[in-house]
Amino acid sequence: MRLGVLSDTHGSLPREVFDVFSGVDRILHAGDIGVPEILTELEAIAPVLAVWGNTDGFDIRRRTTEQVTIRLDGFDCLLLHGHQFGQPSPATIAAAYPDAEIIVYGHTHRPLLDLVDKVVTVMNPGSAGDPRFGLPPSVGILELEPGIPPRGRLIPLLEE
Repeated sequence: MRLGVLSDTHGSLPREVFDVFSGVDRILHAGDIGVPEILTELEAIAPVLAVWGNTDGFDIRRRTTEQVTIRLDGFDCLLLHGHQFGQPSPATIAAAYPDAEIIVYGHTHRPLLDLVDKVVTVMNPGSAGDPRFGLPPSVGILELEPGIPPRGRLIPLLEE
C-alpha cells in the first residue's frame, strides 16, 4: 500500500501534490486543512483520511475527527495533528500511544521521518501549504507491505 501524507495546507494545495501523489492508494492529511475544498481536491486522487488541526474551523471539524486509529496493511496507524502535545516529539507521541506502529502528525511545519525504539515509524510531512521557517513546502510517501518495516520518504515541493 502506498500512502500520500501531508499536513498544514492552511487552505493552499500546491499543484505539485497531484504529481507526487499520483498512484497512491490512500491519502493521510494530518490537520490544519484550511478549507473543505482541499479535501475534495485530494479525494480526486485517492480516498482521504483526515484529522482537524488547531486552526481548522467548524466546517472542517464537522467532516473530520481529532485523531484516527486504523489498521493498514497489517500496521496499527495513528493520525493526529499534534497540537495536543504543544511542541510534539516522536518519543512523546509514541509514549502516549504505545500500540501505534506508525504515527503521522503535523503542527510543527518541520518535516521529520524517525524511528522510535526501532519499531515505531513516525512521520511529520512538514507543511504542504505556504512555506514557513525558511523551509520549502513538503509532503511524504509511506509504503507499507505486510511483514517488512514501513518505508518512507519526505519530498520537498518546488516553490512556484
